[in-house]
Amino acid sequence: MGKRSRGKDLAVNTIVIGIGKFSTQLVSFFLLPLYTSILTTIEYGIYDLIITISTFLLPGITLLMEESMFRFLIDCKSDYDKKIIISQSFIYIVNSSIIFIILGTIVGFVFKIPYSIIGLFYVITCILSGLRNALVRGLGKLKFYTIVNVISSLINISCNILFIAVFKYGVFGLLLSGIIANIISTSIIFIKVNVFKYISFKSYDKKISKEMIKYSLPLVPNSLSWTIVNLSDRLVISGFMGAASNGIYSMSYKFPNLMNTIYGFFYTAWKESSARAMKDADKEEFFNKIYSMLTKAMFSVSIAIISGLPIVFSFFIRKSFVNAYFYIPILVIAMYYNNMSGYYGGIFSGFKDTKVMGTTTILGAIINLIVNLALIKFIGIYAAAFSTLVSCMVIYYYRKIKVKKYIKIKNVNMLPGIIMMIISVVTYYYNTSLILKLLVLFITIFYCIFANKDIINLLVRKFLKRTKIKRKFF
Repeated sequence: MGKRSRGKDLAVNTIVIGIGKFSTQLVSFFLLPLYTSILTTIEYGIYDLIITISTFLLPGITLLMEESMFRFLIDCKSDYDKKIIISQSFIYIVNSSIIFIILGTIVGFVFKIPYSIIGLFYVITCILSGLRNALVRGLGKLKFYTIVNVISSLINISCNILFIAVFKYGVFGLLLSGIIANIISTSIIFIKVNVFKYISFKSYDKKISKEMIKYSLPLVPNSLSWTIVNLSDRLVISGFMGAASNGIYSMSYKFPNLMNTIYGFFYTAWKESSARAMKDADKEEFFNKIYSMLTKAMFSVSIAIISGLPIVFSFFIRKSFVNAYFYIPILVIAMYYNNMSGYYGGIFSGFKDTKVMGTTTILGAIINLIVNLALIKFIGIYAAAFSTLVSCMVIYYYRKIKVKKYIKIKNVNMLPGIIMMIISVVTYYYNTSLILKLLVLFITIFYCIFANKDIINLLVRKFLKRTKIKRKFF
């Protein structure tokens, strides 16, 4: 399959994933006023710390065998092959989860850790959620994947409103919402694809299991290192400044995470497209075209967030969280580098060279912790934001050098975008008039449309083709 067809598949898959996820993220985003008005900064800081610790534990429990399952399922030719691959993953993850539950229960009881029991339930349901997503994507049921994730998000949001606003359950309610959403959505997928027909202890194959672990094991430090970046920020802030400060920092992450959400639409589709493109003769041209379009798109999203936030921030965030405003531009730029390094990660994954991903993120995590500890006493929460930016930049440029072993990625002219970024950041931090802020936002929108005209053309042509209308844009 050539670059033309690969590009169309990637665009369509990204749109399918994006429509579902963005609609639910939008609803969740508009609930921020509810969260910030009911939860205290301390409560939100505790909840964020629990989620971050849970995310840290997941790769160690599963060894990311679900990611290995997804990658190996792509190459499967028959149901028998699929049964072999799926069985290895489920057998390993079920056994490791049982061990985790036993150890977690003992540790929680001995050290009297708050929220330990519901935290254990939350981690286990997140493991199931990861399995279900990898399974349905590996089987090629992308639309069903999107639908179920929409259902999961809507259940989570509905339960949040019920448990936080009505029953006042606080941190417990937020965790319980995630558990309920994960259980229901996972059950839907397992029943729909009849997962048990693919699972058999007789299908356990030691050789294949080792091959899958060999693929997934280097992804563990990669995943852990990203989590360590977030966890070290939270622990350092909580340790030096308290849970309330961590709550403010966590809230500042809500807006940069919009970028991760948008990039996530692409990355979910990209891992599969990059793996399938490995055998194409024109793969280098394909990778460069996608890189150019993605660079412009993600940089445009960065500028748009920084330009638009001064106008809408006060509508979303209540007074107790208002200081989150100051750290957002730094984190937005950090997320840009984070997402673009993820693009290189897709290439390494496609070539099954996952070691590079692990070593680069370990380096980034170490740098993040050192910078954080060195600056926290002097500049407070800014230390966490700056350390995240520095570590993301290091990982991006390190991977950019390493990827030359496989693909020569050409640089993209981003001078107009950099100028727009500087203008947006200056306007963001200076107390300028509303008219000037609106003017900068208008110019930003114009730039974003112009810079991404190729993507817009592609999407418009795709839409018009379906409606049997042919017209040229831009």
